[in-house]
Amino acid sequence: MKFKSLCVLAVAGIAFASCQSETKQKSSGDSIQSDSAAVVTLSPDSFRKQIDNKQTDLYTLKNKNNAEAIFTNYGGRLVSLLMPNKDGKMVDVVVGFKSVTDYEKSAEPYFGATIGRYGNRIAKGKFTLDGKQYTLFTNNGQNTLHGGKKGYQDVVWDAKQINPQTVQFSYLSKDGEEGFPGNLNVMVTYTLTDDNELKMDYQATTDKNTVLNLTNHAFFNLNGEGSGDILNHEVQIFADTYTPVDSTLIPTGKIEKVAGTPFDFTKATTIGARIGDKNEQLTFGKGYDHNYVLNQTKGMGMYHAAEVKGNQSGILMDVYTQEPGLQFYSGNFMQSKNTFKTGSKDDFRTAFCMETQHFPDSPNQPSFPSTVLKPGQTYKTSSIYKFSK
Repeated sequence: MKFKSLCVLAVAGIAFASCQSETKQKSSGDSIQSDSAAVVTLSPDSFRKQIDNKQTDLYTLKNKNNAEAIFTNYGGRLVSLLMPNKDGKMVDVVVGFKSVTDYEKSAEPYFGATIGRYGNRIAKGKFTLDGKQYTLFTNNGQNTLHGGKKGYQDVVWDAKQINPQTVQFSYLSKDGEEGFPGNLNVMVTYTLTDDNELKMDYQATTDKNTVLNLTNHAFFNLNGEGSGDILNHEVQIFADTYTPVDSTLIPTGKIEKVAGTPFDFTKATTIGARIGDKNEQLTFGKGYDHNYVLNQTKGMGMYHAAEVKGNQSGILMDVYTQEPGLQFYSGNFMQSKNTFKTGSKDDFRTAFCMETQHFPDSPNQPSFPSTVLKPGQTYKTSSIYKFSK
């Protein structure tokens, strides 16, 4: 795919939320129609609430291009991301809700959230570290998913404004929380750059050996929230191999080539082109829900992980990361149970995820890159979603 002008978004700055578009802004909760889909003005009051004796709020980052990233500290969530389409009109490329209460009640708890302590799955909710077995809450069949019963998506993070384009979320995950060892101090810095990049810098320290895998779980539709399914988005993933899974979506431990399979996105291909093929892995995931082993192709000082293009909007999203893996999820478990901020439903495959990460179940897979963090070490990793048209 070729790029013309760049449009980058990064999480930063604490301010009250105001979604704007190329047309006159309306009152709180109203919709503003662009070519692709509606853009909604969010009410900060709808995100102010006491949860676990801590105050939630809404934070807006805005760059010189009028791109906006809007967050709440409930779950360290990306609520909205406004980027210009091929015609220069603003499109909200991240699906989300109109209030913190909607996030609390959501049947899908991960929309836009910062994920931890361990993103993705851990087999049977158990792992052994330093000869001791740890038992976690199993919230995904027989497995643990995204940290357990109350992962980082359900906690209220402390927020600190660094500058108008940068915000930091911090959280102390206590020893034994959800079964994980060690008091873990976590900090995530989101920056919205003037190059239309959403930059995510993760940092953590621990007082006891532990395992850690942080990511952001934004659900994207580059044509805009409420614009329909994502099957005609073009995807290119810079990975020649992936980690196949068993029927419970736990990696088998093998690393296999994507060539000759529906998982080959080494050349730009629409999401829907082969998603219906007869393939055991697609059956297990009900579509794409798999970890790709990145080729470690350099770009922007990181690995160039993927590129996605919205077929209606012309918006391009490049993913860069220091992580070894990328979970590509095609929205297969979306079941129309939630109503988004535009009034549209979370219908089947109306959003996709590109989660930068270490591999699923790494604590039980010694051949995978280690996710162990020890006292005296500092966990540091960065990822970028970069937008252009």
